[in-house]
Amino acid sequence: MKKVIRIDGEITPSPDADVFEAEPGVYSILAGGVSWEARVAGNEITIAGERFVFEIDDPRRWKGSTREAGSSGQASITSAMPGKIVRVLVAVGDEVVAGQGIMVVEAMKMQNELKAPRDGRVTRIEVRESESVNAGAVLATIE
Repeated sequence: MKKVIRIDGEITPSPDADVFEAEPGVYSILAGGVSWEARVAGNEITIAGERFVFEIDDPRRWKGSTREAGSSGQASITSAMPGKIVRVLVAVGDEVVAGQGIMVVEAMKMQNELKAPRDGRVTRIEVRESESVNAGAVLATIE
């Protein structure tokens, strides 16, 4: 799965483009038989003397187990696969911030820390340490 880059709101480069990093921050792009040099600094890219602001949509940030809810309402933290609860890191009533660890689940001999998708307060914890869970099970709720 490729990262999607948006320049001035448009997805770029085209799926058939070849991109090669020639040196840190300098890229060679071959698209439609034309070669371009792109220089990247922060969230700006310079191509043929023109500067553009860009943003990257990274599919790795779209994990279903921590899909972001809106800034209000409930956000449920679910198990992506069957596993065992190793540690519960918060208690009901705790205030949490986005990205803070909520619990650790062991699945396929790997421990994965599930994180809060947004700021809020833990309103429910549905599991206990050492408990087995099924894929899709709601583990905790944040409001």
